[in-house]
Amino acid sequence: MKLRPYQICVSGAAAGETVETSKHLARKLGESIAKHKHTLLTGATIGLPYHAALGANDAGGLSIGFSPAGTYREHVNTYKLPTDAFDFINFTGMDYVGRDVHLVRSAEAVITVGGRMGSLHEFSTALESHKVCAILLGSGGLADFLPTLLDRIPAPAKDEIIYDNDPERIVQRVIEALDKKYIDFHDPSEEIKEEAKKPTTHRQG
Repeated sequence: MKLRPYQICVSGAAAGETVETSKHLARKLGESIAKHKHTLLTGATIGLPYHAALGANDAGGLSIGFSPAGTYREHVNTYKLPTDAFDFINFTGMDYVGRDVHLVRSAEAVITVGGRMGSLHEFSTALESHKVCAILLGSGGLADFLPTLLDRIPAPAKDEIIYDNDPERIVQRVIEALDKKYIDFHDPSEEIKEEAKKPTTHRQG
């Protein structure tokens, strides 16, 4: 049975120093997710998530953005956010805080690269939601501070967080963790489809 792609979120700073220093890392994350035939989710924003989306595009992958806006025009005119790097945009209408939760809850794993306060919100939501969480060390900002923070604050399943400094390797480790998490997952859709193809027998009488 063909397994459906995982939905992997890349979370990172929309602006600030880490965008310039780590945009190549974010792009590699997007490329690697796409090359493994999985779906990239981002906040449909600028900065590091945007570079991840560009990387997924370059590798021929599927990029889905979760916008804080409620409509396309609000996304472009009010929030001043891009549209070119996304195959589909979910216009949540939830502003940034609500968008973050919807984005993370729709993902099966969240990879933090760089990051500021918004990324901290997404990371804590992912951790509390029992998502597979990964942190790209060496990307600056929040990503490099999280090990210190987590060393001092109790958090659910923090021993299962994936730390790595290589974007391609961290994606591979995330996929392996998801494979392990969903090893017993059974999708009956293919069986239902095959059953629907069978000819219907009619009783006579």
